[in-house]
Amino acid sequence: MQIQDLPYPDPGVPDARSGPRFLWWLWRNQLGGQLKSLAWGLLHFVSVSALPFCVGLAVQAAVDRSGDRLALTGGLMLLCGTGIALGDTFLHRTAVTNWITAAARVQQLLARKAAQLGSALTRRVAAGEVVAVSTGDVEKIGWFVEAVSRFTAAALTVLVVCVGLLVYQPALGVVVAVGLPVVALAVLPLLPRATRRADVQREKAGRATELASDTVAGLRVLRGIGGEELFLDRYRRASQEVRHAAVRSARMWSLISAVQVLLPGLLLIAVVWHGIDLARQGRITVGELVTVYSAVMILNYPLRHFEEIAMAYSFSRPSAKRAARVLSLERSTDTGGTREAEVPGGDLYDPETGLLAPAGRFTAVVCGDPDAAGRLAERLGGHPAEPGRSVLLGGVPLDELPLDSARTAVLVQDKDPVLLSGTLRDLLDVPSSGAVPPADALAAAQCQDVLDALVQGSLDAADPMDARISERGRSLSGGQRQRLALARSLITDPEVLVLDEPTSAVDSHTEARIADGLRRLRSGRTTVVFTSSPLLLDRADRVALVHEGEVVAVGVHRELVDSEPRYRAVVTRETDEELAAADEGVLLDALQKLEEIEESA
Repeated sequence: MQIQDLPYPDPGVPDARSGPRFLWWLWRNQLGGQLKSLAWGLLHFVSVSALPFCVGLAVQAAVDRSGDRLALTGGLMLLCGTGIALGDTFLHRTAVTNWITAAARVQQLLARKAAQLGSALTRRVAAGEVVAVSTGDVEKIGWFVEAVSRFTAAALTVLVVCVGLLVYQPALGVVVAVGLPVVALAVLPLLPRATRRADVQREKAGRATELASDTVAGLRVLRGIGGEELFLDRYRRASQEVRHAAVRSARMWSLISAVQVLLPGLLLIAVVWHGIDLARQGRITVGELVTVYSAVMILNYPLRHFEEIAMAYSFSRPSAKRAARVLSLERSTDTGGTREAEVPGGDLYDPETGLLAPAGRFTAVVCGDPDAAGRLAERLGGHPAEPGRSVLLGGVPLDELPLDSARTAVLVQDKDPVLLSGTLRDLLDVPSSGAVPPADALAAAQCQDVLDALVQGSLDAADPMDARISERGRSLSGGQRQRLALARSLITDPEVLVLDEPTSAVDSHTEARIADGLRRLRSGRTTVVFTSSPLLLDRADRVALVHEGEVVAVGVHRELVDSEPRYRAVVTRETDEELAAADEGVLLDALQKLEEIEESA
């Protein structure tokens, strides 16, 4: 896989059982790139490590006054220089390719999982953690995956040099062969503590990212209640905790780096000390001493990759663990379904609550618990995040249909619909039946003032459809965003439209006009609205009250207000004390009437 071939046609099915297994799966799936990097790395490191032998031969040739050997050594050095240049150039290219392709694969896997899970993702994993995994964690995972091949090349080079020194000069080669494993493995006892500190730093950074994400998402509300300074202080404290954790982690890594400098230096001193003694005894030549000395000094370069791979693994392991956790999440239903793709029609029925929405009717649902209402709305769309009995549309279980078919049949707009950045034309360019023009949908959602605001806020857009909307519609008010999202849902013209509090952010006059427009535009189509607004309830053909997970009353708005105290409590916002007082008043009136009857008798 080359960078120009990205994205992957199919990123594959990851092994998300654990972080290390996920890293191993990534490495195996780009084995070709890893082998290329290993080959170029070997050429580069071996060429670098061969230079000391060339230098030793050149020194010895000069001592022996041998012009032929000196010329031969010059040719060998030229060959090594060419190998260093080629190896370094193509090692860098393959390493960057491996890093980018590994990171791109992880991002594609995360994007695919987010599309599969939908709103269930942020219910199981915090939004800030999803952002952290998709950005910083992806880079760390890619770093480790590409560093493995370079480390392998460096380790093989160290082994080759040790064997070469043993053959070239056994007396000094033994010292190097014994000392190098000690130098390479000396940092192992420090790695667990460094890894723990890196985990703590990453955990605190994730919490700070989550806090920042939540603060930005609720910035408009924070400004309204004057809570900006409070959350700013919280983020300052979280940021300082991240800084302190980063300093503690850096101290441990600086200690590891110091060890990697100190021990090779001590080994070099030991080699020189022992080599000079051997040279005085005449057991080795000056050229051999220079060769061994230069080889040990040059080995510091490949040995640095031992520290890098340890650091890369320490930072990537928690990142891979978080990524694997997200990728291991599954929906409670099979998105492929067990039935053939179709778009059924008929009554919408939920067997868990007993809610029935007759085909072609406007049904309103009143639920005192907003969270329960959100879960019920999600279940009505089929393939919910939580397991349970499937909702039936015309007798067909929605959970058994392919996800695309279920979404085509039933569209659910939740409480906080998202507006993507772009023009209004792009926002309203959604799959639809074609029966509802954008102008009619915008009129039914009472978006005229929104269109005027978009034109006024645009420098070069005379047509409102060409006006740009900022990310998540942050330049618009809550009511304006809500109405644009409603217009987008109306354009799709699904068989069943489920709306969860579609008018909670608009004033009563606008809400009344939206209720009329919604009823008119959706005439003959099945519409389910979760609301407690009397203006919407009064225009519904059928109203159902859901209490403690089941439908307890069905009727029209005016009848239920008079006959059902629980319904009246939700719709009129009566408190428990007011309900008790009302019930007591009804009881007193009944007793008074009974006394009057007894007296007249």
